Amino acid sequence: MIETFAALFFAHVLADFVFQTGWIAGNKRRPTVLVLHALIVLVLAQAALGRVDRWELLLLALAHAATDAVKSRVASGGLAAFLADQAAHVALIAALAILRPDLWPGGIWAGVTVLPSLMALVAGAILTTRAGGFAVGFLMSPWGDVDLPKGLANGGKLIGLLERGLIFLFVLVGQPAGIGFLIAAKSVLRFETTSKDQRAGEYVIIGTLASFAWALTFAYATKWLMSALPALPGLPLQ
Repeated sequence: MIETFAALFFAHVLADFVFQTGWIAGNKRRPTVLVLHALIVLVLAQAALGRVDRWELLLLALAHAATDAVKSRVASGGLAAFLADQAAHVALIAALAILRPDLWPGGIWAGVTVLPSLMALVAGAILTTRAGGFAVGFLMSPWGDVDLPKGLANGGKLIGLLERGLIFLFVLVGQPAGIGFLIAAKSVLRFETTSKDQRAGEYVIIGTLASFAWALTFAYATKWLMSALPALPGLPLQ
């Protein structure tokens, strides 16, 4: 069952955070765009499991599209809608994995025992870094008018990706103490901003804490999922 979940979860993360462009995300009220996204979900689920013979995967893709349709027409956007949408998708995947745990054993990749662990690792890394950027962005959007010092174009986004990626790495290799150095380094680098402008300082502190919290949550969730799967040889995961 856990292998089926890992494969379907990997396909979902790719569909929503790698193969879903900004144009697709912004046009899901159009039926043709929603169908396109559902097809991407279906193809990736089939590829992850190594089989195209199960109608349950089509049902999963349709349920994914229905969830997105409800979100695009009912929800007003923001962090709550983003989290609720992702929670619904994961719940559907978990339900299918529980009801049909044989989806993975019946696929052509079943003999590659380490593949589910690798899928879990990649999915966790994408969720921690890229999805975390969306989540923090939604959280901080009400204060988008804060006047921050001018820096490199998209420099803040890149810093966020790097810090979440490093936290993910530190947790998975069993060295969470390294996160303290990240906090210290960012505090020094942002000291001038936080000390001279209270609004900008609070904006930076909230964004940083949210980014770190997201990264820690999904790094440990990934580690937990991987602990239930065959170990990846050659990687010093603890």
